[in-house]
Amino acid sequence: MSDTTIKKVETASSPKGEMGQKYLVSSKRVSMRLWDLQPGSEVKHKTSRDYETVGYVISGSAKLELEGQTLLLKAGDSWLVPPGATHQYTFKAIEATSPPAEVHGRDTP
Repeated sequence: MSDTTIKKVETASSPKGEMGQKYLVSSKRVSMRLWDLQPGSEVKHKTSRDYETVGYVISGSAKLELEGQTLLLKAGDSWLVPPGATHQYTFKAIEATSPPAEVHGRDTP
């Protein structure tokens, strides 16, 4: 039998991660989070993760790098970061990760 649980998460009371992200709703296979990084508080180092990420930029900008490619994202753009891609950014965005980023220490800086 499949899970029939409906979930609601209020951003104001969402747990916050070590890199400034707010964890939103999640399931066993995917999770959402909110990045609301202001200029000067950006992730200054390049990072890569073992999960896939898709997202939508609300405001600000992002620079994603992978295998010699550089993508510059702005408000209104959406993106895909495959597992292992190196990236860094400053923006306000919603993203979904699969599997969930916050499980098993995947989001540890």
